[in-house]
Order: sequence, then C-alpha cells, then structure tokens
Amino acid sequence: MTVRTAGRHGAAAAYDGSVAPTLDDLPIRNDLRGQTPYGAPQEHVRVQLNVNENTHPVPQDVADDIVASVRQALATVNRYPDREFTTLRESLAGYLGHDLTAEQIWAANGSNEVIQQLMQAFGGPGRSVLGFPPTYSMHSIIAAGTGTTWIPAERDAAFRISPETAVAAVREHQPDLVFLCGPNNPTGTPLDLATIEAVYDATDGMVFVDEAYAEFMPPGQPTALTLLPGRERLVVSRTMSKAFAFAGARVGYMAADPAVVDALRLVRLPYHLSALTQAAAVAALRHAPEMLAMVDDIRTQRDRMVTELRAMGYQPYETWSNFVLFGGVADPAAAFTSLLGRDVIVRDLGIANHLRVSAGTAEETTAFLDAMRQVAAEQPPVRLAA
Repeated sequence: MTVRTAGRHGAAAAYDGSVAPTLDDLPIRNDLRGQTPYGAPQEHVRVQLNVNENTHPVPQDVADDIVASVRQALATVNRYPDREFTTLRESLAGYLGHDLTAEQIWAANGSNEVIQQLMQAFGGPGRSVLGFPPTYSMHSIIAAGTGTTWIPAERDAAFRISPETAVAAVREHQPDLVFLCGPNNPTGTPLDLATIEAVYDATDGMVFVDEAYAEFMPPGQPTALTLLPGRERLVVSRTMSKAFAFAGARVGYMAADPAVVDALRLVRLPYHLSALTQAAAVAALRHAPEMLAMVDDIRTQRDRMVTELRAMGYQPYETWSNFVLFGGVADPAAAFTSLLGRDVIVRDLGIANHLRVSAGTAEETTAFLDAMRQVAAEQPPVRLAA
C-alpha cells in the first residue's frame, strides 16, 4: 500500500513502507519543525539529583491513607469522575489559605497542564507571551505547542528581575501574557512582589506567576497569593510535585479570579482529572503538616550544599527553592560525566560554567559533595566575571 506523506520540503511524497518515515516526512505544523521535546536525562544511578524531585518518600501512614482512598474511588471507577473536582478544589483552597475559595482554584495533571490550558485560553496564534530566561523551559515549549509566540527578555545581574527591567520589557513588546517564575527555575533566585505588581500595572494582559517551589521559600515570606485580591488578570500556580513528594501523581493547580477559572473550562478536556488522581490528592492534603515536615530537612541540605560548594571554590546563587545553581565549573559536560561515573546525576542546563543540583536526603547530599570534591580536584573551579 502506498500512502502520501509530507516530504522534507513540505511537498507530498510517496511512502511504500520500505523505509520508516521520520518526523520530517509527516505534515506537521511548520512552526513545530526543528523543535525537540522536553526531557531531562533519565539515568538509573544511585543518587538522582537532576530534576528537582522531592527525594524523600511519602510517609508510610500517609501512603496507607492514600491507598485506602484510591481503593474506595475504585469502587465507582466505572463512572466518570466529578468533572469539577469539587472536593479537591475545596481541599486546595483550605491548604493555601489567604481567604481563597474553591471557586478561585483550578487543578490539572501537573502544573504544566495548567500552563497549557492558560495559553489555550489567552494565547494562541497571533498572540505572544513574554518570559525571562533562563527560566522553566516548559514555558517556551508550551508556548510553541499552542502556537503562542515566545518573547525572551533579559534578566538583571545574578538572574534577578527588577521592577524597572520587567516593565521596560513589557512596554517594549506589549505581550498578551507575561510569565514570571518565583522562586525561579533553574536558578532558584527570588522574585520580588514589587516586580509582579509593576508588571501587572504595566500590561492589560494576563500575568502568570509560577510558584512551584513556594514551600521552600524562607518561612513567613509572602507569596504572590497575597496580590490576588483586586487583580483579576493575575494567576498564581503551584504543584504537589515538590514539597508534597507527589511528582508521580501529577497534580498541579492555580489560584485566580473565578472568571479565569471559567475561561479554562472552555479549553479543558472533559473529566481531565481522574477519580483516582482526585482521591489521592485529597488524601495527601489531609496530611499536609506531615507531608511538609520534610521541607525543613530539604532546606537544611540545600543550605549545606551552598556552604560546602562555596568552600570548594564554586559560586552558588541565592536559592529559595529545593535546588542549587552553582557557577565556576570549568567544563560542565566533563563534570557531569565525571559525577555520573560516580553514580550521581545532576543537571547540565547549557549555561556556561554552571551546573544545577537538587537537594536530596542527608546521605544523597553527602554522596554528591564527596563526588564534587573529586571533580574539583580533576578540574579546579574557575572564577566567573562579576
């Protein structure tokens, strides 16, 4: 059987099954040609500190309650789940506080799906989103996937963003959406609330603040949630992947004006959150204090990494997240390979002379630091220009 496919130059070509087609042979959208999918290296090593997971397992009593809740949900799994995931939204509103109501909460299969739905509703062909790289790589990837033009803007020194820098970029580009990330991934740097306020006042578009690592900020530090009242175009997203050790469950959520939630209903797929996901998340939220108890230990290991990397001669950045970006690495690719040979994986982000490492357990942190000292002996740290 012969079928017609899109040739490498867009023309239809015959395919007789003798040679496996490539992506270029398919009639894919032109703006997706040449793109590569998101994905960190997945190496099976003893110490995995490359994707900012919570390396602490879910406590056994919490796991037992989650399993019991999922088992109960299975009794009616032949029926569609609650399309509005009402109990989960109520639980998330209670967890976030700040006088939020369930009507202001939306959830999806990871915060990436929240971002995708936001761009489907407010972005798309002919619209643009402004971001400040280096930042979470999925922001630009989801923009491409939804046909939204991604506009990169410059950061200030040490990867910070001042109100003046942010407003200048907004005024220059006039985007339909502005994406901010605080604490920023992959740098861990804080995001001042004054910057968010200034950006909001400078645009008529949507302002999205990605707070995936908010629980790792200094205790008592105000978040963008405090800015929601009176700002109907502001969206603040969170995730259960990090502080709640729930990365495999895929639960992300956001808080915003109820009108924004209504907008996302227009683009979400029906019944997008399974009954099992809802049951597991609600059960985990019942144990929020216990689940968050591990955050203090993660902060301790993070700060230990900062102190000891600095003592080795590297240049770690201020971080309010569960990871550390550090400069002064003479050859990041060689250092990555050397660490991998010692059963430790970190992240080479392609930032010259930098690597990023997630904070692990005390044992994992020790293994990383010991391995990093050996790397430093092989290739001494270099001093970066100020």
